[in-house]
Amino acid sequence: MNCPNCHGSNLGKIGHQQFYCWNCLIELSVMNGKINVNEVEEDGSLSSLDDLFNEEDLTAQW
Repeated sequence: MNCPNCHGSNLGKIGHQQFYCWNCLIELSVMNGKINVNEVEEDGSLSSLDDLFNEEDLTAQW
């Protein structure tokens, strides 16, 4: 799987079906083959970035 933002493969696993892209510093979670993209805010909360990507970019390809 590659990051839908930078298309890099420098992903670290942070939980069950949860990954972190070390290139663009976003969190990815995979649910039912669909990737959810979130930005980690300063207070630790997550902001969705899904609306910035099309459906094809958010389909998990292993």
